[in-house]
Amino acid sequence: MKISYDQETDSLYIRLVDGYHECRTLRLSEEIALNIGASEVLVGIEILDAKEVLGSGQLPKIVLENIPFQVISTAA
Repeated sequence: MKISYDQETDSLYIRLVDGYHECRTLRLSEEIALNIGASEVLVGIEILDAKEVLGSGQLPKIVLENIPFQVISTAA
């Protein structure tokens, strides 16, 4: 899983599946879209106007339970 935020466009993307996948887009609202790949696999979630949708205060707390992971990069 990869979570990326673009401050310039205030958009957040949560990629659930690695690599390139042809997807169809299912819009849940003007701000939230799901990218659905082959066999109806959820590939990613796009959130536009992320600060408004998620709240502009502190970043939400993320809890990982029993999930092996590796830190690849951190914000400076």
